Amino acid sequence: MISDIIRKNLSRKLTGQDEIRLTKKIPDDMLISSDLRALDQIGIYLHIPFCDQICPYCPYNKEIIRKETTDNYTKAVLNEIARYAKLLDGKEVSSLYIGGGTPTSMLDKGIEEIIEAIYRNFNMRCAIHMESHPNHLTKENLDKLETLGVKYLSIGVEALQDRHLKVLERPYTVNEVKKNVERAVSRNFECVNIDYMFDLPDQKISEVEQATIDMVKLGVQQAATYPLFRFSYTRFGKEFAQKRGAIPKMFRRKKFLNVIEDIFYDSGYERSSVWAFTKTGVGKYCSVTVPSYIGIGASGGSYLKNMFYVNTFKADEYIKSIANNHSPIALSIDLSLKAQMAGWLYWRIYETKFNKSDFQKRFGQDFDKEYGNYMKMLEIIGFLENGENHLNLTDKGTYWIHAFEDFFSIDYINKLWGTARKDPWPELVEL
Repeated sequence: MISDIIRKNLSRKLTGQDEIRLTKKIPDDMLISSDLRALDQIGIYLHIPFCDQICPYCPYNKEIIRKETTDNYTKAVLNEIARYAKLLDGKEVSSLYIGGGTPTSMLDKGIEEIIEAIYRNFNMRCAIHMESHPNHLTKENLDKLETLGVKYLSIGVEALQDRHLKVLERPYTVNEVKKNVERAVSRNFECVNIDYMFDLPDQKISEVEQATIDMVKLGVQQAATYPLFRFSYTRFGKEFAQKRGAIPKMFRRKKFLNVIEDIFYDSGYERSSVWAFTKTGVGKYCSVTVPSYIGIGASGGSYLKNMFYVNTFKADEYIKSIANNHSPIALSIDLSLKAQMAGWLYWRIYETKFNKSDFQKRFGQDFDKEYGNYMKMLEIIGFLENGENHLNLTDKGTYWIHAFEDFFSIDYINKLWGTARKDPWPELVEL
């Protein structure tokens, strides 16, 4: 297809690599330790692959929760933590993100022990960011989350009209989910984030407008609002692929986003990433956008200095590999310097603003010499503000540049995650 040819040529130019190929080559601990020593800071991502139900649109690695599996999963994760404790050797950890799946599905099922082990084994210099399900936010569970040290909580609400909740197969009503969100907001979390999807089937602009007003009224410190992405290996993706002419128009999504932007800006929020809006003066809830991180658990991905690797996706295979003293890593790729730079720039653009001096500190090279010509073109067409040290995307640039990035990332996710979900130990994934 023409789109594949364009994608490969652009990828080659941006990364300096003819092919992006993840292979079964497993980096040993000595190599990983060397890469970690070369980094100034590191984040930790912990994946909890368990849910009470499987949502038809969700692309992430997950399976139905079972007690026997969670018990064994906890033991395996504790072993992986112990392994990384030796490799990190006291290096400061600047962020901890717990995602899934549904992390709160493991309350009283091992997550307390896992978090305690993380803080005991690593030099933690951060609070916890954790995803949650609205139905799990009882008073008792919120007490547990606060006791665990969760300061940044994200709630997967997804919609705020009953008809859309029904389409998404979410197991609650609008009234129920509002009560649970209000209960969380009333606690002592530093930031409560709502996940909200727009561009749903037959959704009206007026519904998005009302939902955004409702989010402000609920008092959440942040909202991550993003369009419904249809990944080819999800049920929605498969159903969508069978319907001709159903591709969402970019301009329709832009109209939805304009409504969301206007309401949040008028209500004292500022843009904190491509899709997120955070109350001014509040520390943002964020996922793994830190420059470097290690991933723990099934499907945990690690982005170090010269390499990226990912654990096997299947929880049972992850458990088995660690029980047999084998590495849970399924795929890896060595990153050229240009590929590292491109990856760094991708996530800084996702955050919509950054300092060029951070690029100099990370790579020892001048940002303007590497990307200055591209930035000047984007500045001319009104996509960004290009200062001496800072770079800020405009609202127009934020949307259209990220739409261009999605041209790569959605395809990459479909190939990598789609393959890894089917085959726990693939020989090769070519992006």
